[in-house]
Amino acid sequence: MPQLPCAVSSIEYPDEAERRLGRCKVRGLTQETPLCSAQAALPHFAVDFSAPDLAPWRGGNFGLPGFWRFAAAEPGPNVVVTALVHGNEIAGAVALDHMLRTPPKPLRGTLTLGFVNLDAYDRFDPAQPTASRYVDEDMNRLWDEAVLDGPRKSSELARARAIRPVIDAADILLDLHSMLWPSESLILCGPTLKGRGLATSIGSPNLVVADHGHASGRRLIDYAPFVDPVSPEAAVLVEAGPHWKIFTIDAMEVSIAGLLAATGLALPRKNQPRAEPRLAEVTVAVTASSGGFSFVRDFRGGDVVPQRNTLIATDGATEIRTPHDDCLLVMPSLRPSRGHTAVRLARFV
Repeated sequence: MPQLPCAVSSIEYPDEAERRLGRCKVRGLTQETPLCSAQAALPHFAVDFSAPDLAPWRGGNFGLPGFWRFAAAEPGPNVVVTALVHGNEIAGAVALDHMLRTPPKPLRGTLTLGFVNLDAYDRFDPAQPTASRYVDEDMNRLWDEAVLDGPRKSSELARARAIRPVIDAADILLDLHSMLWPSESLILCGPTLKGRGLATSIGSPNLVVADHGHASGRRLIDYAPFVDPVSPEAAVLVEAGPHWKIFTIDAMEVSIAGLLAATGLALPRKNQPRAEPRLAEVTVAVTASSGGFSFVRDFRGGDVVPQRNTLIATDGATEIRTPHDDCLLVMPSLRPSRGHTAVRLARFV
C-alpha cells in the first residue's frame, strides 16, 4: 500500500485479493522516516451504500424502542446482537435490517437484535460521515456500573440505562462495529478465556485479539458480567471492516451466522467460510497524550513489524517503539485525539 501523505484527499482500501490476504510485513522503518502529522485534516471517506430506513423497526416488539426479540419453544441461551453503538457505523444497521425483513426463527433459546444509538444514527449525513458517531459522548465508553448508576446525564447515558436490562439478561452478546482507518477485520474478545472461546467459535473474522479495552472508559463487552472470569456470560466485538464499504456488511452477516450456529440458534450456513483462528494478545495499549501524535507512516491494522524497538510513532517528545518482535498493530488510528487510543500492540500466541 503506498505511503499516505500528510495532505490526504482520500482513502483507498485494498482490492478484494489484498483484503482476503489480510496481513503483511512492514519493513525498512527507521527513525528518519518522515512523520505524518496527526493534526492534518481528515481525508474524504466515500460512503458506498445508503443508510437504511429503520422506521419499521424503531418501535421494537417488547417495549424497548429499536430492540426485537425472537424466542423458540425449546430452551437455550439468550443471545443478543447489537448494532449502531456508534451512530455512523451504518453497516451494522444494514445487517440487522436484512435479518428483520425475514424475521428470525431460532431453533432454541432467544435471539434479540438491537439498534442502539438511534439518536446519533438520525444525524448521519453521507457528506459528513464521521460527524454522527455520537450525540454527547461515546456510548462505548460508558459500561462501568459506577457510571451507569451515577448522576451524570447525556443522550448516550440515557439510552445505555434504558437498554441495560437487555444487556443484563444476555448470556451471549455480539456487538457489531466497523472501522474508520484501513485494517484487517478482527474480533476483540476482551481479557477472558470465555471471550476467546466465544470468538473462536464464531469463526469469522479469524483474527481474535484479546485486550483490556480503553483508558477512556469501558466498552459494552467490558461490562461487569462479561469480564467476570467466573460468570458464564460472554461478549465479543466484531470489527468487520471499513465503515462504509459493502464488503463490511457481508462480513458482519457471516459473523452473525457463525454466532447463531455456534450457540445452536441456527444451523450452520452451507459453505460458511472458516479459517484457522489466529489469536493475539495486546501487550501495550498506546493512548495519545499530546495533540501531536504522529505515526512514521500510514500503517494499516494487521501490519506486523518484524523487529523489536522499531520506531512507529512519536507522541510529542516521546518515541513509540515496538515492545517485541513480530508486533501486530491493532487498529491504528491515523488521527488520534489526546486521551484516545492510538494503537494497540499485540503478540501472536
